[in-house]
Amino acid sequence: MTERDLHCDTCGSIQPFEAPPCVDGHGADCPERACTGCGAAIITVFVLSPPRRSSRRRTAIRHRAA
Repeated sequence: MTERDLHCDTCGSIQPFEAPPCVDGHGADCPERACTGCGAAIITVFVLSPPRRSSRRRTAIRHRAA
């Protein structure tokens, strides 16, 4: 089982969370975690979004002639 320190709302502090055996076939990548202190369960989700495009147009920097 993999272990990660996360905040547990039930315990009110940082606790080690471990991934229980996954019945969905995710293996070590299973998003479910259980607090080793109280047994509270959470699901970890990572949201990835594409980079935003700038609404401003970039203009070339002009240098003064010497």
